[in-house]
Amino acid sequence: MAKRLSNPQPPTGSFIKAISAIVWKDILAEYRSLELVSAMSVFSLLVIIIFNFALDLDIKTRQTVTAGVLWATFAFAGTLGLNRSMSVEKDRGCLDGLLLAPVDRSAIYFGKAISNLVFMLIVEVVVLPVYSILYNINLFQPGLLLVILLGSIGYVGVGTLLATMSVQTRTRDILLSILLFPVILPVLLPAIIASNGFLEGLEFSEIIFPLGILVAYDVIFIAVAFMVFDNVVEE
Repeated sequence: MAKRLSNPQPPTGSFIKAISAIVWKDILAEYRSLELVSAMSVFSLLVIIIFNFALDLDIKTRQTVTAGVLWATFAFAGTLGLNRSMSVEKDRGCLDGLLLAPVDRSAIYFGKAISNLVFMLIVEVVVLPVYSILYNINLFQPGLLLVILLGSIGYVGVGTLLATMSVQTRTRDILLSILLFPVILPVLLPAIIASNGFLEGLEFSEIIFPLGILVAYDVIFIAVAFMVFDNVVEE
């Protein structure tokens, strides 16, 4: 692993510019290849189609499992995207180049996390209308979309950190899933409960508790990842 060059803490403007440069690099590279988003989208569509045939149930029963199926799809596709995103950086030597750059390493974390979040949101935009048609349910509800956004932020926040850890190993393809799913449960469970609450039309007072837990875990996971990322990428 590349050694870090000692440099003073960069000003806020330079920090934001570094994050923007990393995000733009990832988006531009993906725009040219469409490798990551296309793989995640196809995988997600296959998962929901499989669930559609496997859960050959009546409409009411389907609505009760919608939130679980939806988040299972996002989790599987997100893991695929996180793994591929970091492995490409490692295989092409870009990760070492980023670590040698005279920027704070937390900027690398936030840059990669934001770009991963963008890719995941694009996949979710593809999945939601297809899911709505197959399951005959309206998923375009403001409350549900808010839960999806918050859940995606928490998932990508901790997933980017763990993907950075696992990419250094030979078994990175399976290690990320083993590390990620137990850790991400505190985000997925309240996200599923809150999503189910909005789909069932419950009062907001009944959904505020899992929604608050989801926000709290998002903040905690991102803060922890921010604090330990520098040690994770050290040799």
